[in-house]
Amino acid sequence: MDVISTAEVPAKERFAFWREVSAEAWVPLEVRCEPHLEGGFGARAGFAGLGPVRMTLLTTTPISVHRTPSLIRRSDPEAFLVTCALRGSVTGEQDGRRADLRTGDLVLRDSSRPYTTRFAPGDSAARSLVLRFPRSSLPLPERGLRDLTGGRVRGDHGVGALASQFLLRLVRHMEELGPADTARLSTLTLDLLTAVFAHELDVHGALPPQSRRGALLAQIYAFVEDNLGDSQLTPGAIAAAHHISPRYLHRLFQDEGRTVGGWIRGRRLDRCRRDLADPWLAAHSISAIAARWGFSSPAHFSQAFRAAYDLSPAQFRRRHTTGHAR
Repeated sequence: MDVISTAEVPAKERFAFWREVSAEAWVPLEVRCEPHLEGGFGARAGFAGLGPVRMTLLTTTPISVHRTPSLIRRSDPEAFLVTCALRGSVTGEQDGRRADLRTGDLVLRDSSRPYTTRFAPGDSAARSLVLRFPRSSLPLPERGLRDLTGGRVRGDHGVGALASQFLLRLVRHMEELGPADTARLSTLTLDLLTAVFAHELDVHGALPPQSRRGALLAQIYAFVEDNLGDSQLTPGAIAAAHHISPRYLHRLFQDEGRTVGGWIRGRRLDRCRRDLADPWLAAHSISAIAARWGFSSPAHFSQAFRAAYDLSPAQFRRRHTTGHAR
């Protein structure tokens, strides 16, 4: 993830610097800050690409951004932007609608029409995730989508909650993703957003089969991540939780070029590797860490870990914690 921050910029120049960054990072925007707040202004943005989806993890003190008619006439990438609130206050306005976002909520905006977004109005700082992608990426009726721009999509229940949880996990694991992962997750992200907005419009029948399949896969991935520590997490249990047959579950994963069991094992091993390298968890035994992430047999865990990383769990821990100790 590429990062741009005001931390190394002289305090008096930070806001001017950020105005230039904002105009290039998303779409041409006018950035405003209350004069009495400019002296304490600070912002940080991490950028990552998922195919056609550009992700920005943004942290900023109070500002507002404005997509004005003159800026639209100057340049329009014909893109949708989706903002997910992570911390603090975010308010979005477009087409006469206003969304006061709470943590996990989403708002959709169209770059071809004026909009305003206020980050941290009255707060010390706000954190949010901004996704930008071509308008053509959402296979839903254009008129319907226009009825959604600027409105709040709740992130505390239903498919909206699934989308926000999926996006939060995606941000946490961005550094671990390879090119094949990013291509697959780009498709899943767009399929899931399509499902969210189809739900808001009550046009489930308009969803292409591929989008319904992608949304289901995203839901399954999120379910597995939430239950990695359960040693009874089996393909049968996953299929039952999503009201599909085990055979169809295996076919979904086969189409992704992986197996259900292999993906679960890989995610568990990754969590164990992270914990074994954490000096704060040095007092926890290897078997306790393995059990925490669903490995009920220490011998099986040791064998799987060595096969994945060419080191035993004990060797890996010594190699990574010795340096921290020194």
